[in-house]
Amino acid sequence: MIQLKDVCKTYDNGTRALQGVSFTIEDGEFVFLVGPSGSGKSTIIKLLTGEVIPTKGVVMINGISMTHISERKLPYMRRATGVIFQDFRLIPGRTVYDNLALAMHVVGSSRREIQNRIPYVLDLVGLSGKERRYPDELSGGEQQRVAIARALVNNPGTIVADEPTGNLDPIRSLEIMTLLERINALGTTVVVVTHERGLVNQFDKRVIMIESGVLAGDGMGTYEVKG
Repeated sequence: MIQLKDVCKTYDNGTRALQGVSFTIEDGEFVFLVGPSGSGKSTIIKLLTGEVIPTKGVVMINGISMTHISERKLPYMRRATGVIFQDFRLIPGRTVYDNLALAMHVVGSSRREIQNRIPYVLDLVGLSGKERRYPDELSGGEQQRVAIARALVNNPGTIVADEPTGNLDPIRSLEIMTLLERINALGTTVVVVTHERGLVNQFDKRVIMIESGVLAGDGMGTYEVKG
């Protein structure tokens, strides 16, 4: 479960990114977090991964406060939340297999665990047989699937996808969203951060809208622009 309670975040330069935002995401939900550029979406991602802490309020993940979590426990909490980035962030000189293996190695997985887990995850995202390919040998959509596999490889309870279709054409974007929907159906909580209104409106999911650092909407249905 993810909980934000009256969260405010003001950066050192005086920017007020969030102003009293509260919402709860239950285990197993699929949620779109939407809003225009500069609305505060990126700050929420940083709060969920422990990159920043709130100026005021509480951020809770699985009952643990991200404000007071110790440095020792932070890597384990980050393991519970897989993050997918818009720019993929794959290591160019490493194969698909090695990119995933590294993600497992840094959290202490054994060689056997790595060998067993990676084929399963690659099959899940539709990349079986491409273990030895390098990122530059893959299409943009395939690279994003590798990024999704990397986020899944440590079996997190939650996936946070930051603009996962921002660099893809409409067909590939729909494929990626359908894949995330399938991953959600297997029990993983999925939070998709995006500003792509047309894509959001193709799926009947919960939509949390952030505008100018405040909660502007929360409910099932379409992503509508006000004004």
